[in-house]
Amino acid sequence: MKENTIQEKIKSLYESWAGEMVTSILPLTRTASNRSYFRITSAHKKAIGAYGPDPKENAAFVAFTKDFHQKGLSVPELYAEDLSQQIYIQEDLGATTLYSFLLQNKEGFSEALMGMYKKVLAGLARIQVEGTKDLDYSVAYPRSDFDRQSMQWDLNGFKYFFLKLAGITFDEQALENDFNTLMDFLLSADRNYFMYRDFQARNIMLKKGEPYFIDYQGGRRGALHYDPASLLFQPKAGIPFAIREELVAYYLDVIAAMIPVDRKKFMDHFYGYVLIRRIQAFGTYGQRGLHERRAYFMNGLPIALQDIKWVLDHKELPIELPELLRVLRLAIADPRFQPAGAQPNNEFLTVRVNSFSYKFNHPEDPSGNGGGFVFDCRFVHNPGRYEPYKKLTGRDEPVITFLKENSNMADYLNNIYQIVDEAVENYIERSFTNLMVSFGCTGGQHRSVYAADMLAAHLRKKYGVKVILNHIRQEAKGWKN
Repeated sequence: MKENTIQEKIKSLYESWAGEMVTSILPLTRTASNRSYFRITSAHKKAIGAYGPDPKENAAFVAFTKDFHQKGLSVPELYAEDLSQQIYIQEDLGATTLYSFLLQNKEGFSEALMGMYKKVLAGLARIQVEGTKDLDYSVAYPRSDFDRQSMQWDLNGFKYFFLKLAGITFDEQALENDFNTLMDFLLSADRNYFMYRDFQARNIMLKKGEPYFIDYQGGRRGALHYDPASLLFQPKAGIPFAIREELVAYYLDVIAAMIPVDRKKFMDHFYGYVLIRRIQAFGTYGQRGLHERRAYFMNGLPIALQDIKWVLDHKELPIELPELLRVLRLAIADPRFQPAGAQPNNEFLTVRVNSFSYKFNHPEDPSGNGGGFVFDCRFVHNPGRYEPYKKLTGRDEPVITFLKENSNMADYLNNIYQIVDEAVENYIERSFTNLMVSFGCTGGQHRSVYAADMLAAHLRKKYGVKVILNHIRQEAKGWKN
């Protein structure tokens, strides 16, 4: 369905629910899924509109949401639905996720952050234990349980999308033997609780200091261990290992107040679930990073591998997995997947990155190479069209949030990273000394400034090249708009 058609259908459903005309409807950032979200406002109300192309996934979300909300769990209220059109309207929980809250904390893992994670884990425990009571798992999609079949899908994704694409050789029969050993072990845990499946910081909204949970349409019946493992070992969250163990202990305190729990048995299984969760993620990193060359996933892979390294170095599973652990060690040691700080310094190459306005001050190349790449940002949704952003620039947080949530800037930049990365690698190999990349937009103020800043940071982190960053129009104006 075309986006303008989706918006019209969602607008009609919203107005039928609200009894008011829509005054604003803005598309939000697409997730890794194919679902589309929109922030909608009218004179006295606001909501989030959603379109999902998969009817079974929509049915699962709607059914789970109604059940959880009736039980008083911290999920958005469902205002209206038209599943025949694959759309629904839900409560707007704001724009602050646990992940954005995490990034705002510059002083390490603060007491405030620790307190928030404890609130999140307490809320998770309620959904897992109270949410499972009389829950209709027949609507769960794609399966009602996180069973052997579900695990096999994840393990095959790891084998075919990560190991094979990365060129890491393995003994297929030995690896399959280890897969079966791991599955047998994980399936021996109690699996009668709601398993969120994708419990990570971007799926947790913070409203008035309290956590709310979204995007659980992939939930199913499973073990308690998987979701805290997913949250606490989310690579880009960067939670210190000692803090992770303290938070697991806190989570067990909360669970123990609700149901009997054998702590030793729980911890025996916990790191096995950390392992399969990360293995599932490696399959995604392989597909989206190695195959589709999406920079976001490639940047997260080294961190995820270092997390697994810590587990292998510090925790001993009560099962033998020789071939699986061997290939994981090979991936950890692979020079392609080292953390950014371990990348070589390539300052022999200088990359000039510019932002400019197509109306003024086109970039000049002092190296004599003739100007290099020039990318047009003018088709990206422009925050400069809206009054609150007119005097701000692409370096101001409201503009950055707008571009992340209301434009296709992330996909635009990913495509550019693929092009520029290839050129940078070629120039380094051939000992070239200069490359220039420029971004233009209408005023040289919002989109081009943000894009230039992002590319400069990407190149410094990934290649260690010398980057000279110029914001031509903004510098000419003294950053006064």
